[in-house]
Amino acid sequence: MNASTERKVLLIVDFIALNVAYLGYYWFRVRSGWVSYPIEPELWLPMLAMYCYWLVTFLFFGLYRSWYGQSRLDEILTLVRTTVLGSLLLFFLIFVDDSASDTRANSRFLILVYSTLVFFSVVLARLSVRAIQKKLLIAGIGARNTLIVGWSDKAFQLCDMVLKYPALGYKMVGFVRARKASGSKVNNYKNLPVLGIIQDLPSLLIKNNVQEVLIGLDSTEHPQLLDVMKFCNGKEVGMKIVPDLYDIVSGQARLSSIYGFPLMELRPQLLMPWEAATKRLVDAVVALAIVVAGSPLWLLIALAIKLDSKGPMFYKQERVGRNGEPFGILKFRSMYSDAEKKTGPVWAGKNDPRITRVGRIIRRFHLDEVPQFFNVLVGDMSLVGPRPERPYFVNRLSKEIPLYRHRHRVRPGITGWAQIKYKYDQSIEDVKSKLKYDLFYIENMSWRLDLKILFNTIYVALTGKGRI
Repeated sequence: MNASTERKVLLIVDFIALNVAYLGYYWFRVRSGWVSYPIEPELWLPMLAMYCYWLVTFLFFGLYRSWYGQSRLDEILTLVRTTVLGSLLLFFLIFVDDSASDTRANSRFLILVYSTLVFFSVVLARLSVRAIQKKLLIAGIGARNTLIVGWSDKAFQLCDMVLKYPALGYKMVGFVRARKASGSKVNNYKNLPVLGIIQDLPSLLIKNNVQEVLIGLDSTEHPQLLDVMKFCNGKEVGMKIVPDLYDIVSGQARLSSIYGFPLMELRPQLLMPWEAATKRLVDAVVALAIVVAGSPLWLLIALAIKLDSKGPMFYKQERVGRNGEPFGILKFRSMYSDAEKKTGPVWAGKNDPRITRVGRIIRRFHLDEVPQFFNVLVGDMSLVGPRPERPYFVNRLSKEIPLYRHRHRVRPGITGWAQIKYKYDQSIEDVKSKLKYDLFYIENMSWRLDLKILFNTIYVALTGKGRI
């Protein structure tokens, strides 16, 4: 069962479970005779409203993300947190329509009854889905095509575990060696062939429709891990690794297990859906407020640019965004038109002669970045994230710096951790140094870190410590 099918099935069973819970609650409140009421409440409209409420709540807390290979206990605990917090919110809203005979204690009791029915209905429905899913996987239906990277005792042990427990849903298609074998005649293990080497991964993933990559590299093959991540980057595949390689990717892994055989999940989900939704909402609200509130100043800057030198007021340039998608970044023009006509793509240097008089002023206070709030509004960028780079430099840097494309897992930002911790890019070494800060931000994204970056950026902008 792929992620899309799983999500559709969960939406259907939750729809049934939530409405069954409401029907049970309605019977208890109206038909049982245990609760008095002056006017019989409606059934269908409130039931629809409550389903929509729980649907949004479940989406917000990530209950429709892929739970493939995850613990059923984790799913149930997430349901506990979601129903408890959702019920608390209902308490402060209008869950029980107050009437003359309803006491406050009665209302609280009814909320408790309804929340309990919701929890047990959804849990029972989801456990039923998981039980059916397990039987289908054991029968080989819905299993995910899986490659094992490695050709050692560790890789063989991992393969044995996968074959022993078909309920995991891993359908083995073969092995990938770290390097070409020298004179070895053994080219399969338990009838599973060696399909190629690590450098062949991009084509092997497509050819075999691979959805999972399990990494069982030997201790002497640690450097090849970065190659595996590089060749799988941008592909919709899950990646798990035997844990003794954890020191290489510290901070980028989450523990899971195969029936007691521990694995580390590479490239785990960075933010819970509710955190990602909240971050996006704040981005849009703040960007809109800045664009509207500062519009008189932005108009003056645009006019000054037009009067200072020939050319457009705004400058649009292609950059690489989230998941490697290109987009056009907007800036106030701070350089003369056709500044790179003779040189080609180059990074701006200190006291760059291509910068105009007005450009020096707005760059000092970072005002040239203001039009990027429009990029934030349309969803191409965020307030905080790694700075987006041009495709020319992305292609060049990806060849020279391992994991450079890892930056594209999140929306690029107007400002970022690397911008407040390091100087501007003027060389490859600068980019390499800043990449460490970008990766640190990506793996430690939080409200606290975003606020720290924003406050530092505001301080730099107000004190005029930007580059000119």
